[in-house]
Amino acid sequence: MDEKELRALLSSVQNGSTDVDDALMKLRMKPFDDIGYAKVDLQRGVRTGTAEVIFGAGKTAEQITGIAGSMLENGQKTILVTRLDKEKAEQVRMQAAGRWQAEFFYNESGRIAVIGSCPRPDGIGRILVMTAGTSDIPVAEEAAVTAEALGNEVVRIYDAGVAGLHRLLAHLPEIMDATVIITIAGMEGALPAVVTGLADCPIIAVPTSVGYGTSFHGVSALLSMLNCCASGMCVENIDNGFGAAYFASMINHLKGYREAEQ
Repeated sequence: MDEKELRALLSSVQNGSTDVDDALMKLRMKPFDDIGYAKVDLQRGVRTGTAEVIFGAGKTAEQITGIAGSMLENGQKTILVTRLDKEKAEQVRMQAAGRWQAEFFYNESGRIAVIGSCPRPDGIGRILVMTAGTSDIPVAEEAAVTAEALGNEVVRIYDAGVAGLHRLLAHLPEIMDATVIITIAGMEGALPAVVTGLADCPIIAVPTSVGYGTSFHGVSALLSMLNCCASGMCVENIDNGFGAAYFASMINHLKGYREAEQ
């Protein structure tokens, strides 16, 4: 049960369509499901507004399907699986099509899957996902799919780095229209600083491990972003598209944000 379902349940009690005892029974659900190799958090959606997400790296396909199965059996409608390789994804797909009878979507570039249906966008605006180069797209796709699975409208702009500044300036309307922007860059990590100087919304910078030797697998881009002089930017960890999208979704669901601007 997530926050929306909890509100719907409480509203149904208020209007008399649900019995108090029935509602109490639903709220008394066990807080987690112990399946041996994992304790599946069943009430995270109530506490934080977003259900638990499965981190696929380091888990077997059987463990992933076991955790997802527990979540589905306990009423979770949308399940996100990050860092999922193609071979494991195929095994999860077979389980979804067979036993679960659930929708399944896999983005190979972003190594991310959605089990079940994505919710309709209900954020206050749009999340813009931008990359400096084509090589940054895998991290961007992880971010974009995560944001969509969390109920956001997403706009993608790829290969708009500062090596050809005209490519970035061609997208000023999208930049000015966004509620929050995720900027993703490797090499020297310059893109977020430039975008922060153009936009009137929060900027989330994600360094990637793209680059030559002295990029140190993304450390150079990370340090560039941390030392940015433009105000209004926060920085995520190297290659952490998921974390950036989660944070962006929280911003995009702050209902008083645009009202305060108006």
